[in-house]
Amino acid sequence: MTIALFDSAIFGPLFADRRVTELFSDQSRVQAMLDVEIALAAVQAELGIIPVDAAKKIEQAAADFSPDWRSLGDGTRRAGVPVIDLLRQLRGHMDSAAARYLHWGATSQDIVDTAGVLHLRTVIDFLQTQLVALSLRLAKLADRHRHTLMSGRTRAQQALPITFGLKVAVWLMPLIRHRQRLEELKGRVLVLQFGGAVGTLAALGDRGIEVAEALARRLSLSAPAISWHTQRDSLAEFADWLALVSGSLGKIGQDVVWLSQSEIAEVAEIAQGEAGASSTMPHKSNPITSEMLITAARMNTTLLSNMHHALLAEHERAIHGWQLEWNTLPQMICCLGNALVQAISLIDNLSVDEQRMRLNLEGSHGLVLAEAATLALAKHVDRTEAESIVKAACAEVRSSGRHLLDVLQQGTSHPVPWERMRDPSGYLGQTQALIDRVLASLRQ
Repeated sequence: MTIALFDSAIFGPLFADRRVTELFSDQSRVQAMLDVEIALAAVQAELGIIPVDAAKKIEQAAADFSPDWRSLGDGTRRAGVPVIDLLRQLRGHMDSAAARYLHWGATSQDIVDTAGVLHLRTVIDFLQTQLVALSLRLAKLADRHRHTLMSGRTRAQQALPITFGLKVAVWLMPLIRHRQRLEELKGRVLVLQFGGAVGTLAALGDRGIEVAEALARRLSLSAPAISWHTQRDSLAEFADWLALVSGSLGKIGQDVVWLSQSEIAEVAEIAQGEAGASSTMPHKSNPITSEMLITAARMNTTLLSNMHHALLAEHERAIHGWQLEWNTLPQMICCLGNALVQAISLIDNLSVDEQRMRLNLEGSHGLVLAEAATLALAKHVDRTEAESIVKAACAEVRSSGRHLLDVLQQGTSHPVPWERMRDPSGYLGQTQALIDRVLASLRQ
């Protein structure tokens, strides 16, 4: 298993949060596999399948067991899986009479997959906590700036007036859906793997399902209807979720980058020390945090295809998908874990320049009110004619720099309340109600 740059002393702090990467340490991996073996022995002893004394000795041996890491690595290279050499070493560390009952009725994939699910449970708890923390921060930011006027932009150009609170509410709503998706996913992801060599539980005779259900209860996992050795859709679905959340965070980062451009300067990451510094330009403060959100989104989008390739599993045990998962899923998790932490920091430190937002809005010389002007004029003339009049007025604004409503007021005789329309806050539609609806969704 590799987590690439996440292990680097140089790049690791940029791409990963230590709390997440530690979950994928060799020690953590081995301990999870030992936990599954201990639990398996315990439930089989309770069911009278193996001696109670053997289960106790298995638990005792595992408690003070420390593997020979070099041997374990060599064994994994030879067998393609760590369980075989791990069992060999553990059996050598315990009473030989009890050792024969270790791993009774299981196969290597049962242990590796179930240990992986135990890891995912811890991962999900962490990601969910961070997602909630970020959502609450965005909700406060949206409420705080629900009346902060700014330009709404379509295809990178000023379009209509909005409020910054509405923009933040748009950032927030996908996160609310992602939390709902995660709750639904848990029941499909946090599932025991226990099927024996080909998924039939043949080694346990007619007690295989009984053992599987007892083991699931002991590990606080769901018991599957059938072994999922070659049914990898739940892991792929979880990877989809990782990519979806990463993409939503990347959208936030991209908006911040664009809004913090020198020519716009409506928001800024507050630099801590020399954060975002340039090696040659003292005036620069680059949006590093936002850049990392975008990077994480693109990385997880790219990595996701590996998890879908892993769905192509041959017969009763696959020959390549497992290794793709080992290499891909930890990277995706670390990407998202770090992105969530970075996003929280971004929102906590985000500087919002309300005055600059208003100046940029006014800098359109009323062009952001062109739609409002068209609709107001269409009450007195044909809609097509109204559009033609306003379009000609917009051209005049661009060439003269005059305000759109001044041009229209001078060029038309229709009783349109042009002066009353000058305030962009009068053309916000149902902005406040829409923000309230998003905040209500979060509370629910």
